[in-house]
Amino acid sequence: VQLQASGGGLVQAGDSLRLSCAASGRTSSNNAMGWFRQAPGKEREFVAAISWRGGVTSYSDSVKGRFTISRDNAKNTVYLQMNSLKPEDTAAYYCAVARGSVPSASRSSYHYWGQGTQVTVSS
Repeated sequence: VQLQASGGGLVQAGDSLRLSCAASGRTSSNNAMGWFRQAPGKEREFVAAISWRGGVTSYSDSVKGRFTISRDNAKNTVYLQMNSLKPEDTAAYYCAVARGSVPSASRSSYHYWGQGTQVTVSS
């Protein structure tokens, strides 16, 4: 499975961005998918995850109410709509495919990772 993340960029605080992650190869719509992010000098942290049907979502407290995760299984694509961006959201964002169908905040629950897309929010 290959994951291609896109949509990152340089924005100002308060702006919005929409990240996309397209999966190819031996894909399956039965797996949950997630977004993580990693800022320089920090560990990769959970951002959001979505169940394979899209009916169950999970968010970190730091993005809850501002970010929305969604997926289109027909396109093998997961999205992350990011609103009201803050400078502390600056990081490389990674999408990942989970081993199971239930959303998880644990990195160990994911076995395929994309290459990351950079999001930079200026104040």
